[in-house]
Amino acid sequence: MEIGVFIHIHEDTDIMQEFQKIRNMGLRSCQVSIWDTRLYTDENAEAIREAQAGTGVNVSALWAGWSGPQVWDFYEGPLTLGLVPGAYRHARLKELLAASDFAEKLQVSDVVTHAGFLPENPNDPDYTGVISALRYLAGYMKEKGQYFLFESGQETPTTLVRAIGDVGTGNLGINFDTANVILYGKANPADAAGVFGRYVRNMHCKDGEFPVDGRNLGREVPLGQGRANLPQVLQILVNAGYRGPLTIEREISGEQQIRDIEWARDYLTEILKNLEPRS
Repeated sequence: MEIGVFIHIHEDTDIMQEFQKIRNMGLRSCQVSIWDTRLYTDENAEAIREAQAGTGVNVSALWAGWSGPQVWDFYEGPLTLGLVPGAYRHARLKELLAASDFAEKLQVSDVVTHAGFLPENPNDPDYTGVISALRYLAGYMKEKGQYFLFESGQETPTTLVRAIGDVGTGNLGINFDTANVILYGKANPADAAGVFGRYVRNMHCKDGEFPVDGRNLGREVPLGQGRANLPQVLQILVNAGYRGPLTIEREISGEQQIRDIEWARDYLTEILKNLEPRS
């Protein structure tokens, strides 16, 4: 398992410089996040490929954002996020198709996003609508040899695994964010790891605390200081056969973000040394 980091690319990002920062931290893997679909250009694809070649840092997945309103809480979140809200579903589906095309230019097989607050009730019209949209997207991606990965957290693990089965195209997986299942109050990460198992193709190694009220998400904290219990989670995933990237995400900025990423790198390195071989 290779330790990597999650990076954002904006219009003014010096892509080579961002990749060099990763390399300077002793890492060789990253996920690239792009929210502005206008950045899915041939020029940016070439710049990312050149940065990979120049630094030896591999892109393990494209994290694809989408347009429209985004409210990250428990009241407006279900109305604004991902493919669940019918008002934004068609436009965002088109944007995810464009992300698939861009990932193909990068020669990256995995595209990740939040699908939204998937309803627990599989008979809910919003659930069936999302499944239909995802089936179309996954079919489009399958022809390119790509996988669509659900970013975990906004739904229970059971609902997420059900959605993968209901889409049924065989090229869906999970980007397991070990903090999101906490921040959204949906699961204990170790329990989630047991449910997700073979579907995990990438990870956000992140930590946090559970919500303390019914409106706002829980609080993200540096890795190892919250409820994620990465030693237990990674052992469960290793036992399930996971050998993919361990992508560090820290949702702050500035020098403290760099220090927390370096701490997370060292913390994960120690965990990997102590993992038991798959039984």
